Amino acid sequence: MVKEKYTQNIFINKITVFLFLLLFTSVTPSTKEYKGIASYYGKTWTGRLTSSGEKFYADSLTAAHKTFKFGTILKVTNTINDSVRYVKVNDRLPKSSKFIIDLSYGTAKQLNFIKRGVIPVVLVPVDTVKIIK
Repeated sequence: MVKEKYTQNIFINKITVFLFLLLFTSVTPSTKEYKGIASYYGKTWTGRLTSSGEKFYADSLTAAHKTFKFGTILKVTNTINDSVRYVKVNDRLPKSSKFIIDLSYGTAKQLNFIKRGVIPVVLVPVDTVKIIK
């Protein structure tokens, strides 16, 4: 009888560990956050071609990044006021840039940092879309 109870306890422990692992892996976020300082493009860049071949428009929700693929959608959070905007990567920052991202004027306006010029941000990759030139 003691041996049966011992076997049941081992079985229950294995099920408990399995359920815990199943629950833990489904709750853990699979996306990585990137923290850094953001700047923005001025209006004077409107009409020029970006690195992806798209035209830049100051009021668009687009951005330049060093490494993300063109068409990547990023959730950008202004950590000063917690405002959030989603942008599409369609340009490149130089590898030597001290900024994590360069946002369009329209995005900077919506994130409320035109006067400040730069802000701390958190980036989270969300999706990827096709770039249409």
